[in-house]
Amino acid sequence: MSGYTYITLRERPQLKKAAAEWFHCKWQVPQEAYLACMEAYLNMETEYGWYLCLDGDKIIGGLGVIENDFHDRKDLTPNVCAVYTEKEYRSKGIAGRLLHMVVDDMKSKGITPIYLVTDHTGFYERYGWKFLCMVQGDDEPDMTRMYIHG
Repeated sequence: MSGYTYITLRERPQLKKAAAEWFHCKWQVPQEAYLACMEAYLNMETEYGWYLCLDGDKIIGGLGVIENDFHDRKDLTPNVCAVYTEKEYRSKGIAGRLLHMVVDDMKSKGITPIYLVTDHTGFYERYGWKFLCMVQGDDEPDMTRMYIHG
């Protein structure tokens, strides 16, 4: 993991546009949606933040925290979203370190537990997440796994 830098967007707000574009390219959620969430975070309107891993100036991993990650359980909030590591950087512990970073940051702000939805099984458990229940994703035909940490 040497050579990688882990930051919150507040530490490098100048990366906002690049980060919004990067997340948009990974998840096809409109760039404007990411920008709106990032602006609220940077303007201190919310503590739901954005976390990045950089290799030099290149974004190679990231995730965010939002109110609800497009599912029917509006009571389960906030949600970690958009977890992604570039293919060539996988299996190096980047996602795990970002997940620990977000859990620690949210706990330090009194925000616990936190949730995430995923189709992965076995991955998040390695980082202390526990399966909670199945939720119905917005406009999704199948149920999705909901995890909790905290």
